[in-house]
Amino acid sequence: MLPIEREVNQLEIVVLKVGGSILQKLPKAFYETVVKIKKSGQIHPVIVHGGGPEINQALNQMNVKTEFVNGLRVTSKEVLEVVELVLSGNINKEIVTHIHQSGGTALGLSGVDGTLLQVQPADPAGKLGFVGEVKEVNPNWLKIIIENGGIPVISPIGMNDAGQHYNVNGDTAAAAVAEALNAKLLLISDIPGVLEEISGKKVLLPKLTKAEIEEKISSGIIYGGMIPKVRSALKALAGGVEESVILNGLTPSDIQAYIDGKEVGTKIVISEVQHA
Repeated sequence: MLPIEREVNQLEIVVLKVGGSILQKLPKAFYETVVKIKKSGQIHPVIVHGGGPEINQALNQMNVKTEFVNGLRVTSKEVLEVVELVLSGNINKEIVTHIHQSGGTALGLSGVDGTLLQVQPADPAGKLGFVGEVKEVNPNWLKIIIENGGIPVISPIGMNDAGQHYNVNGDTAAAAVAEALNAKLLLISDIPGVLEEISGKKVLLPKLTKAEIEEKISSGIIYGGMIPKVRSALKALAGGVEESVILNGLTPSDIQAYIDGKEVGTKIVISEVQHA
């Protein structure tokens, strides 16, 4: 056990999952807000990122075909090499650079580093290839970075006991990291939260229970990339995470408002009874 664990566990940590689909859209103010809340000394951000569009672009340039099953990228050895290069080599360091340029200090990590994300095959039958499911998170190095003033930036590549690397869904990786750090989970989107069309207008749903989520997935109100977000939020709550919220990263003031205790975005809860 690390000697700093007691101090870190007393800190309030927020894991921000930033999807690859919005990374290129994020304004400078997003990174400035992340640095600001870190420097406040009260909230300590950890970033977990994706990179789907850039991975697709790289695979297309190499004429490597890619397919998805239930929202997960089928990952052959060839695809894994590209995924790891893009996530850990390119995107991760771009985010680190943005944070440094905004006056903060960040350290980029792959889930392989320090055995951060210990995984097993998500599909034992092998149909998904090298897609991993997190079985354990080793947060020791994250705690050291946080305690020493840094912002960890994590690319979702994991490793099994035999040293094989795996591609891990970013939303599920973020949920697992939030569980391990006893942190709150913010799923950063390019919309205000979960929206529903009511009387011809898209209306923000400020809170959703597990039952409501399943009903809205069945009816098609929640679809596409929002499905893994809401399900990862539920999984995190079931694992002990105090709070899971979907927020708009293109409006950094929403993140600051959340930190200030205001109700923004869509809060995901297990049931109304537990959160009455």
